[in-house]
Amino acid sequence: MAKSILSPESYSDEQDIKNIKKMREVLSGLPSFCRQYFRGIEDSTAPRTRLGYAYDLRIFFTFLQENNSALAARPMQKWPLDMLDQLTREDIEEYMEYLSYYEKDGSVYTNDEKGKSRKLSALRSMFQYFYTSGLIEKDITRLVTMPKKHEKPIIRLTSEEVSDLIELVEDGSDLTRQELRYHDKTKVRDEALLILFLGTGIRVSELVGLDLQDINFKENALRVHRKGDYDAIVYFGDEVAAALKAYLQERKLIIPKSGSENAFFLSMQKSRITVRAVEKLVKKYASRVTSLKKITPHKLRSTYGTNLYKASGDIYLVADVLGHKDVNTTRKHYAAMDEDRRRSAVNLVRLHSASDEKEDAD
Repeated sequence: MAKSILSPESYSDEQDIKNIKKMREVLSGLPSFCRQYFRGIEDSTAPRTRLGYAYDLRIFFTFLQENNSALAARPMQKWPLDMLDQLTREDIEEYMEYLSYYEKDGSVYTNDEKGKSRKLSALRSMFQYFYTSGLIEKDITRLVTMPKKHEKPIIRLTSEEVSDLIELVEDGSDLTRQELRYHDKTKVRDEALLILFLGTGIRVSELVGLDLQDINFKENALRVHRKGDYDAIVYFGDEVAAALKAYLQERKLIIPKSGSENAFFLSMQKSRITVRAVEKLVKKYASRVTSLKKITPHKLRSTYGTNLYKASGDIYLVADVLGHKDVNTTRKHYAAMDEDRRRSAVNLVRLHSASDEKEDAD
């Protein structure tokens, strides 16, 4: 049965509706043929993904409008589809160079290799759709090399830093006087939130999307809506359960604002806590624990992944628990740990028996 768009069933449904509305706004300013493309990929992509593509395509078409006199002469919405066949490899390469630094409406924008790769992926998706549909004659985006990504070291908390972080939330040490005014009201929630990150490795979007009915204490399990638009069951240990139960007792006493009745984590304003609020919360506490590491919710996720891999040695288990569809994504993140494991293996296999070594000593 189709879901009613007027009464979304969950936080993820609400976010999907918001993203669809935003995308329609962006589409109204793009060439009309883009509508066909987005209809064509609707069943294979999530609304958030399509919105990201729409934003990236808007940057590309704006670049063309500003740098191509023929296209600048007519409204972007009326550009014909065959204009894609008039573009060359050089046009795409110039666009990629443009992304390194450009100014728009008084603001400066830059893109590193990751940002450029994402924008080129959006272009490739659109060109491939029209090319495989037989609507354009060539796909020039395939002639442009994807920017080489420079792998950055994975930042994570040590065991000592994790302990210090949790103790800080409990006692409020090192917080400013202003922060301490609110600490007593939020510390149980904040501790539950941080322990949930560190004990399950879920994403920040998954955490803020948790509803009361998503948590099952009988099985120590919670349901999360994962990247890729699917639901998954994540299990948690006794430490996480204790922290969640402690917050739930406080949560039951709060009357939430309309629209946030089902939300598990609430803000001080009694509405569903936002991604931005969680990011600020993590930064506030983590900056007191380590000044050398920039800790974000994703870094707490990396900390959990590291600890799970150290304990299990099973990269496939880590990939499954973290929700990575491709185990190579997980392997890339924990390659340094693989190297450590290989180093530690050098003396595990002995070539001489104990008796041989004793004879040599004699």
